[in-house]
Amino acid sequence: MIAKVRIVYHITAFSWYAFIIKSLAAKDGEKLPPGIFEYGGPWKYLTFLNLLLQMVFFGMAVVNDLQTGKNTVKGLNKWKDLIFSVLAFPVGMFVVLLFWVIFSYDRQLVYPESLDAFFPLWMNHAMHTVVMPILLGEILLQHHVYPKTKNGLAALGVVGLAYMGWVIFIYLAVGLWVYPLLGLLNTSGVLGLFLLNMTVVTIMYLLGRTLNYCVWGKGKTVTKNK
Repeated sequence: MIAKVRIVYHITAFSWYAFIIKSLAAKDGEKLPPGIFEYGGPWKYLTFLNLLLQMVFFGMAVVNDLQTGKNTVKGLNKWKDLIFSVLAFPVGMFVVLLFWVIFSYDRQLVYPESLDAFFPLWMNHAMHTVVMPILLGEILLQHHVYPKTKNGLAALGVVGLAYMGWVIFIYLAVGLWVYPLLGLLNTSGVLGLFLLNMTVVTIMYLLGRTLNYCVWGKGKTVTKNK
């Protein structure tokens, strides 16, 4: 029974993210509101990259659920677990948490009011809210084998530095920060914010690992050498 529920859940989650990305793509060509610039397209926003990440993960989960070959399943399941533990869960939770913390403090720093007419309310929540319960549901429905903690955090750090480099590259190219908040900070402040963000996403990684342990037990969620 749980296997059937899991398959339905994965298909539903994949379809949901595919629908959101398709809805965003449909806005291509529309006049951009103040606060959004063309350079880099949606690829410069972590929110959009996270939506793609979630869709890829749940797409892999669907394929894995439907595979029957033992060797194929084993290999795909390994990659699926790696993407979930190192990227999908920590990045997804980070996007939701940081967005709503900053939004609650001063929405102009992360999501100016001018975006309300461009992105309807349901789409805002689809990008910045629904991600969290979907990830928590995944933890409840399927165990994931985590890599060694040092390896997982190292991989997460590489991805974080790559995105930081991308954001800085865009600023150097057009003189505009992807996020308005960065424009209020000096160089030390920008570096400090990136360091804070990496700390938060690291905590999200450890949270995912802990939740897997609580639901499924240590033997099923982590490799034997930590």
